[in-house]
Amino acid sequence: MITLHWVYALAGAIFAAYALLGARERPLNAAFWALLAVSMWAGDRLGDLGNGLLVLGLVCLGSVGLRSVGRLNRGDSAVAPALRQARADGFGNRLFVIALIIPATALAGTILFKAAPGWIDGRQATLIALALGVLIALAVGCLWLRTGPVVPLQQGRRLMDQVGWAAILPQMLASLGAVFALAGVGDVVGGIVSQAIPQGSLLGAVIAYALGMALFTMIMGNAFAAFPVMTVAIGIPLLIRTYHGDPAIVCAIGMLAGFCGTLLTPMAANFNLVPAALLELKDKHGVIRQQVGTAVPLLIVNILLIYWLAFP
Repeated sequence: MITLHWVYALAGAIFAAYALLGARERPLNAAFWALLAVSMWAGDRLGDLGNGLLVLGLVCLGSVGLRSVGRLNRGDSAVAPALRQARADGFGNRLFVIALIIPATALAGTILFKAAPGWIDGRQATLIALALGVLIALAVGCLWLRTGPVVPLQQGRRLMDQVGWAAILPQMLASLGAVFALAGVGDVVGGIVSQAIPQGSLLGAVIAYALGMALFTMIMGNAFAAFPVMTVAIGIPLLIRTYHGDPAIVCAIGMLAGFCGTLLTPMAANFNLVPAALLELKDKHGVIRQQVGTAVPLLIVNILLIYWLAFP
């Protein structure tokens, strides 16, 4: 049966390729990607201590050595700027077909794999289909553009070097949210918030939950990190148990409220700081400034949607 372990193996192979391709030019970057490859391949066998040491190694490398990409050495599989421009002019918007293969495969695979139990783990059908979509898109791109597989790996390595440690920030912050939840942070936050909400005020509880999701996301940088804390603190005990709210609606729209916070914080570096760096914007917070006008009204709408839809 194809399980999530196959996806981890594929991700580990890609990070290992990045490490090998960048070993001469950026050895510390290569060490960072190599540690990620080890995590993908053997994380479930390293144990708590081993994984803890691996994470500390990633933090050390990210702090002192992970820098933006330099120039490729001679012999590396780089595509000359003139050739890139010529291909862009020749193919035009048809190039987006390669990118669209990935979500199309993920959607189709999610539906088909769940209907074909026995050889695909139905619980992880979406992630497995997503990985399959990446492989199909890679194959189509290589055949269509008549290039070898080393070129996309090399260009992917250059992009990852430029993004740096922020590329794994979502996973780190999501893990931190799980740690906070296990440590009982949600219970402490829930006790504080319960004292501030007027007794019997459903609207007050909804505002506290949605606003808390946004604010905690701004602090953590990731809605997935905020979700277990705020759901344990307010979502389950107040909105679901006390006021009998629909769990699906409360949790789904609560996540959207958290994403409003993502639009407003530099802690979500992979969303807000990395694009500014890649686009070489003069204002590193320019992306956030442009998103304020969307995030605040959307947060208000999410509060109203929870209030109107989640309670009978």
